[in-house]
Amino acid sequence: MKSALKSGLLALAAAALPAVAYAHPAIGEAAGFSHGFAHPISGLDHVLAMVMVGVFAFQLGGRATWLVPTTFVLVMALGGALGVAGINVPFVEIGIALSVVVLGAVVALNVKAPLAAALGMIGLFAIFHGHAHGAEMPENAAGAAYAAGFMAATALLHVAGLVLGYVIGRAGEGQGVFVTRTAGGIAAIAGVGILAGLI
Repeated sequence: MKSALKSGLLALAAAALPAVAYAHPAIGEAAGFSHGFAHPISGLDHVLAMVMVGVFAFQLGGRATWLVPTTFVLVMALGGALGVAGINVPFVEIGIALSVVVLGAVVALNVKAPLAAALGMIGLFAIFHGHAHGAEMPENAAGAAYAAGFMAATALLHVAGLVLGYVIGRAGEGQGVFVTRTAGGIAAIAGVGILAGLI
């Protein structure tokens, strides 16, 4: 059990490593696809939420495995368009922090939500994350390339979450569930820290 827990925590830490390294770089230094790609991995809040989306999709299984991440990416693109257009969405930063808390909690509690409810929740959080990406697009960036970049990075983080769920699950049914739920709990606690401004 200790080795499974250690593996799960190491995988979670590895997924979060880019966030620690980049920590929201100055906007305007890069443009287009590369800057859009860097933005989702530039903050711990985004990384944790995206990875938890993938783990949550894995836990739900079936059609949710691809519908949950796909819905997030598509609705996030809509949120990004709102941000680029300068259309205000209230409480974006709070919504992003809450997404980490809630997604971490549903993973920790292994919530088997109905697919429609899961997609509704994912879509709501995707608006906040997308708006943040769009609102912070540099003026000299090509909009379509920038959007493609942050959508690609988000999709890869979702895949990381799906792989994390699968790899941990391979540790054994009992140990895998424990490690996955522990990872979700750590993410939820980190989300509370982000919400409180401590992280």
